Amino acid sequence: MTKTKKEKASGEVEEAAAAAAAGGNEKSYQELIANINPIAQPLASRKLSKKLYKCVKKAAKLKQIRRGVKEVQKFINKGEKGIVVLAGDTLPIDVYCHLPVMCEDRSLPYAYIPSKVDLGSSAGSKRPTCVILIKPHEEYQEAYDECLDEVTVLPKPL
Repeated sequence: MTKTKKEKASGEVEEAAAAAAAGGNEKSYQELIANINPIAQPLASRKLSKKLYKCVKKAAKLKQIRRGVKEVQKFINKGEKGIVVLAGDTLPIDVYCHLPVMCEDRSLPYAYIPSKVDLGSSAGSKRPTCVILIKPHEEYQEAYDECLDEVTVLPKPL
């Protein structure tokens, strides 16, 4: 009796994991936008968000990202160049509200995306991440340049 219950339970767990991997519990872009905070400007479009996630994923494979507020802030101060990607649903805002100002002072391109969970998972982490700095690298230069062009075109907030 117990053996069949265990098999049945493990089968259900496998099905749930397969559904999650297939995007069963994935939120739509519109649902994610509903949860962003007021300072999340310039917000990347759905298309640009996907490109940024792909670029982050490629950079993470080659260890060319800086992850987290403390690390990104340190390397921005040291003068490192790249694209800064911020999560728009981070609360409290005080955690990272100084980073856009630092980026503008050093003329670094930055953009907000709707979800810190998606940002963390694209960086190869199970933890949500509220800010990532993507460094340029020749392995993914084409994707990086495309993202760089689109992020610099985004209108800056007043």
